[in-house]
Amino acid sequence: MSALVTSAGDLRRLVVRDLRRELRVLDGLIVNAALPVIIMLLFVYVFGGAITTGSSGLSYIDFVVPAVLLMSGGYGAALSAVNISEDLTGGMIDRFRTLPISGWVVPAGHVVASVVRNVASSAIALLAAILLGFRPDATLIDWALVLALVAGYVLAMSALAVVWGLLVSSTQAAGAFSFAVLFLPYVSDGIVPAETMPGVLRDFAYNQPATPIIETLRALLLDRPVGSSGAVAAAWLIGAVVISVPVAALLFRRRTAA
Repeated sequence: MSALVTSAGDLRRLVVRDLRRELRVLDGLIVNAALPVIIMLLFVYVFGGAITTGSSGLSYIDFVVPAVLLMSGGYGAALSAVNISEDLTGGMIDRFRTLPISGWVVPAGHVVASVVRNVASSAIALLAAILLGFRPDATLIDWALVLALVAGYVLAMSALAVVWGLLVSSTQAAGAFSFAVLFLPYVSDGIVPAETMPGVLRDFAYNQPATPIIETLRALLLDRPVGSSGAVAAAWLIGAVVISVPVAALLFRRRTAA
């Protein structure tokens, strides 16, 4: 119990350290605040007039908001790969090794800080959507589930990003993970209806993790039936976390064993 309390305190301090580091980087703060708004403006005003929402019958802003929430939170979560890579290559890990802290606390600190930071980024995107005319019909329970789903997505992407950052040997390679995370919502039922895509892309869109998550968010925000998409989304997110967390711990021990 004493060791658990000590590790929890170490984790809290590392989370605060990661958040403070972000606050000191002005360009990072501007990107985190402006990117969700820019993405929302881009899709609503540039693409929105040319895209129909198919059989859903929704206005485009109602259709696209869930995808933008994932893009806003997911992009920042993917940068966890860069953050832990910088720690590994910049000498910070050598300093941590001189301290009496558990090794798993370092990657866990990056993940927890990422969840806090990028859930806030998704909230900015949602606020921008409301200012642009989005009118959710969610109940209080629906809002709680929306928060849990967005936080779960950011948690899963952050954990996967840490795994990637520990696998590659440079911060440049670590940054490539963000492109993969941004790609998923584009080839899903989030930006355009998947039913309008050609065969191979349509099959991929219906069977990749972003689609059930987006469909669940859309149903919750607009107070519609969730159907089976909620269980599928939860399975994808839980599976990603269950696999990536122990893999990240193992990779971190191997990278720092020498």
